[in-house]
Amino acid sequence: MITNVIRTCFPAAAKVVAEKAEEINKLNVFPVPDGDTGTNMSLTLNTVVGEVEALPKDATMEQIAAAITHGSLMGARGNSGVITSQILRGIAEGLVGARPSGATPADIAAALRNGVKVAFKAVRKPVEGTILTVLRDVSARADQLEKTKITTPEMLDALVIEAYESVARTPELLPVLKENGVVDSGAYGLATLIEAFVNAYEGKAGEVSDFKTTIDSDDAKAQVANVVDIEINDDWTGSEYRYCTEFLFHAESESFDEDANLRYLASMGDCELLVGAYPDYKIHVHTNRPDRVLRHMLHRGQIFNVFVHNMDLEAQERTEGIRADKEANEAAKGPRKALGFVAVAAGSGQAEILRSLGVDVVVEGGQTMNPSTADILAAIEAANADAVIVLPDNGNIRMAAEAAAAACDTAEVAVVPTKSVLQAFSAMFVVNPDGDLQSNVDEMTAAIEDVRDGEITTAVRDSQAADGSPIHAGDVMGIEGGAITVVGSDVEDVTVRVINRMQEDEEGDTLTILAGSDLDDAAFTHLLDAIAEAQPELEIDSHRGEQPLYPVVFSIE
Repeated sequence: MITNVIRTCFPAAAKVVAEKAEEINKLNVFPVPDGDTGTNMSLTLNTVVGEVEALPKDATMEQIAAAITHGSLMGARGNSGVITSQILRGIAEGLVGARPSGATPADIAAALRNGVKVAFKAVRKPVEGTILTVLRDVSARADQLEKTKITTPEMLDALVIEAYESVARTPELLPVLKENGVVDSGAYGLATLIEAFVNAYEGKAGEVSDFKTTIDSDDAKAQVANVVDIEINDDWTGSEYRYCTEFLFHAESESFDEDANLRYLASMGDCELLVGAYPDYKIHVHTNRPDRVLRHMLHRGQIFNVFVHNMDLEAQERTEGIRADKEANEAAKGPRKALGFVAVAAGSGQAEILRSLGVDVVVEGGQTMNPSTADILAAIEAANADAVIVLPDNGNIRMAAEAAAAACDTAEVAVVPTKSVLQAFSAMFVVNPDGDLQSNVDEMTAAIEDVRDGEITTAVRDSQAADGSPIHAGDVMGIEGGAITVVGSDVEDVTVRVINRMQEDEEGDTLTILAGSDLDDAAFTHLLDAIAEAQPELEIDSHRGEQPLYPVVFSIE
């Protein structure tokens, strides 16, 4: 039911925006750098959540839309909050006609078109490169997709990608963003809200930073990551207007002239908004004379919930906060290194071993949970080194690692194409801290060529082994060099058989083996004894890797 989706997903999305509010605040430089966009959007969303949650369980979509409209109007704070309220109102009202069983791509496109209509009507002078631009771009993309045979989940994923790509374009549309090295804060807040809603819809509530449905989405978020290096804004001399003035207004006469009063607000300042419908309105304006604005409106009705903010002081607080954060981050980093290392690992044990070998930053990821380009780029920058070597430790992650290396402009970056964490161990053993980037890359690449990997996991569907023999869901599979070569019902038996096969093909001297999170200490000890009995000449180096899904991973050299 569409009503259940909204009642479940909207609170989850609002929670994510609240968690990222401070990050959004720090991007805020337009129309003034008062650092409150994330807070205002979050307060607006939270009021909506309260109104929707107060509805009876059998509330219709029309009732939910009315609650969203009223809640967002009553709770709207600041320029960004008021505009967000109108976006929510337009989309919610646009969904009233959707199928109760679930919104189709056509329903989503229609709702977004209505969102654009309502939001743009509320803003007298829309500015390109803001939250409205992202809304319009997402709506246009929905219109394109509606004409195809796309499913609702596929459409939602595509709209998240479009939202972030649109956010990444905002500095090219609004010069003040480019000057400050940021994307638009409201635009970023809207993309965050959309992504968090979609993640909740897909059962991934709270995973906003890990959205990676496609490689394209990784690239979209990486583009945003490349333009959010927040700068201290000491040279802002102040807006022409000092006070952000906002309040709720109840008109006392049906003759209340919305257009005339909006023109009056424009004569008193800028960023004027008058939204709602008779008799209840939300009013917002940046002005030097909030007293005159309030007096004018008092002659036409009742005012309440008045907020007057001094934007000069808020801008100073934002600047000081960013300066303090930068100083703290620099102090935490310590002196910049000549050579740093980034590696990907799945499991706390793997990460601990990598750090002990000299890896500066470990990115969580691996099979079925590949980190994005943005994740790896952030890790490269966190390594705080002039040159950085990235170890992807999985063939599926190599492209993202190379994309991050190409995108980085703060360090010289190279990728050593490790396909497993065990290859990363071997690569780190040959590092020369005093060597240059290329010589270390050459040595590390040569070191992993002699590493033969094996892994044990369980089949989740029917398939077939390398020799064509059938595999059934639930079977234990032994994989060597990427091919399934042994199938059985017992982890210990399959592990020993795979190791025996690899030793028969090419005898090695050392076995490095990691226990996964699903293999307890007793079973691991029993397995090590069985391996020692089967291969008495093989030196065994065992550790707990704590990787998920793979009870055993190992390498032979």
